[in-house]
Amino acid sequence: MKKESKFALGTMIAAGIGYAVGILSAPRSGKRTRVKLANSANKAKIDSEKQLKKSYAELSALVSDADKKLKKTKKDAQNNLKKQIDTAKETKQKVKMILSALHDGEADDPDLKEMVEEAKKAKENLAKFLKK
Repeated sequence: MKKESKFALGTMIAAGIGYAVGILSAPRSGKRTRVKLANSANKAKIDSEKQLKKSYAELSALVSDADKKLKKTKKDAQNNLKKQIDTAKETKQKVKMILSALHDGEADDPDLKEMVEEAKKAKENLAKFLKK
């Protein structure tokens, strides 16, 4: 016999022995094993579906909360910017009044120093807010 033929015959004998051992040592029939495998696969599918539904619900809640927070943040930012603008406008008017008083010779040194500091603060605060 040729080498290939011997090898093929040996492979067939080993496969037959393996098949026989498998059948004789199997705890269940093939049909019961297939049913059990199908049930296990179905259970895994159901568990996966439950986990996905839970994840979907959690993500939905998080996205909703994030959207609400974003809207609130926008409103807070707008309110803060409006306050900064209002403060800057008030300070601008005060500076204009002090400049007029200074030009007319009616301003005192303490008023000038205070106004210069107030104008600096208003300018710095508004500039800092705009950089955010």
